[in-house]
Amino acid sequence: MNRIKAALCALTLVATALPAMAADKAKLDERLTDSQNILHEIMATPDKSIPSQILSGANCVVVIPAFKKGAFVVGAQYGQGVATCRTGHGWSAPVFVQLAGGSFGFQIGGQSTDLVLVAMNQNGLQHMLTNKFKIGGDAAASAGPVGRNAQAGTDWKLNAEFLTYSRSKGLFAGIDLDGTVLSQNEDDTRTFYGANIPFKTVLGGGQRTPDDAKPFVGTVAKYFVSSRQ
Repeated sequence: MNRIKAALCALTLVATALPAMAADKAKLDERLTDSQNILHEIMATPDKSIPSQILSGANCVVVIPAFKKGAFVVGAQYGQGVATCRTGHGWSAPVFVQLAGGSFGFQIGGQSTDLVLVAMNQNGLQHMLTNKFKIGGDAAASAGPVGRNAQAGTDWKLNAEFLTYSRSKGLFAGIDLDGTVLSQNEDDTRTFYGANIPFKTVLGGGQRTPDDAKPFVGTVAKYFVSSRQ
């Protein structure tokens, strides 16, 4: 009898966990869709978007929809996003990340803000494979230039591992994200794939892109076209 009760309890736990898991997966699908739409909207106005030389040279792209901020308090900013990296055969399946910290509230106002981070070299790519890193500390970063054919200065070409952008109330601009920490969201990534898959495997192209993620990855591939392709 005790064994039957234990089995029934286990089945009940599984049954109650499934809706929660489905809800989590739905939120992740929504995050992918939001990130895809953000890129479409940013690139819809080429003269006010990411310059072509940055699009073609990017190694990884991170999108953080609706980055939330408190009342201009250090550490009050927090957001969840998705990332993909360029591989030898296109763009990788996505992983889920989170961004927290910083003290740049006055730059972007009191509303939620969409953020885009672009890794520009192998050092930036290597940082993406670590558990977490501080922007402006572990990884050199600069506010990204804007405009389809913008003649950006040479500083970012020489020093920046990441270029960072924000979009708030329709205004797209480079932003200084120094002091924020980008970290892997292993729980969300595990929920999405149904297994513990190392970020290095996913971002290196070793994981098939799920159907739910193909629109986001396809959008990145559409705009971030390598000059070598």
